[in-house]
Amino acid sequence: MAEEKLERSIFRYILKHTLKDQIFLLVLTAISMPFVYISLDIPKTIINKAIGGVDIPETILGFEVTQIDYLLILSFAFLGLITLNGGFKYYLNVYRGVLGERMLRRLRYELYSRILRFPLPHFKRTSQGEIIPMVMAETEPLGGFIGESYSLPAFQGGLLITYMFFIFSQSVWLGLAAVALYPPQMWLIPKLQMRVNALNKERVRTARKVADRIGESISGITEIHAQDTSQYERADIASRLGKIFEIRYEVYKRKFFIKFINNFLAQVTPFFFFSIGGYFVINGRLTLGALVAVLAAYKDISDPWKELLKFYQISEDVRVKYQQVIEQFQPENMFASRLLDETPESVEPLSGSLVASNLVY
Repeated sequence: MAEEKLERSIFRYILKHTLKDQIFLLVLTAISMPFVYISLDIPKTIINKAIGGVDIPETILGFEVTQIDYLLILSFAFLGLITLNGGFKYYLNVYRGVLGERMLRRLRYELYSRILRFPLPHFKRTSQGEIIPMVMAETEPLGGFIGESYSLPAFQGGLLITYMFFIFSQSVWLGLAAVALYPPQMWLIPKLQMRVNALNKERVRTARKVADRIGESISGITEIHAQDTSQYERADIASRLGKIFEIRYEVYKRKFFIKFINNFLAQVTPFFFFSIGGYFVINGRLTLGALVAVLAAYKDISDPWKELLKFYQISEDVRVKYQQVIEQFQPENMFASRLLDETPESVEPLSGSLVASNLVY
């Protein structure tokens, strides 16, 4: 029977073990979207009707209402929708966190089980200083990502689509202004992120070598003292740490340049809203309430867009880390997993005499 290997893709690994949970999160996300849309439309109704005194219904559910009553009803409805949307978000976040921790526990257990099946020559080529951080520290970011891998882009993407649909429903021109700068971001950000991914790979490899070198120094401390090579050891570590510093410096420059681009483009769009939207309001082609609602929607739209960009960066980083980790846990000539899982039906008692020799106390 062929030996089962770890999934090469972290997304396939996630679906293999959490498909039902991911479907549940996606369904709950879809249910929450209509309430988000209604919460966007209520402020326009409050400004144009309740405050403007236009088209106020005489009765609601059989009860007579005044302008003040109508204003309070809409205001409390808006407050209730905000609370409901916050409750959806809270439940989704907690569920994702629990799901991620459960899968992180599974992944670490699988990696440890594979360590027990490594052939002995592999331990001569790989030190514990490299293996332990891979099981614990390098898998830590995977836990948070696993819970968010499908539901977070679906939720944030759903919010983005809902906000966009609302803006387009108020004015096609304002909708076009809202989406005008997204294509340049979608083209530029992945190109910049590719270089960041390559630097992150190099950083992980270098950090492992530093950990291995520190482990060698600790295990050989007697020889270091005897040969008085402390200066050489410190110079070697300083050189390796300097390389990590240079890599991180390049990562920071590129990562924060990406952030600068995102923030700049996000601040340009309101210019179109104030100029184009204000022109439409002055000419009677758009109500003031609609413009205020559009501005509020766009203020909220920046958060899901930033979350999606952040998710893309994190997913690329996690994908690289996952691949680098599993590559180290699939050496050739591993012991069969059945040797760990099988339990013999019976154990024959020892026969013959027990002999001990050359014992020293």
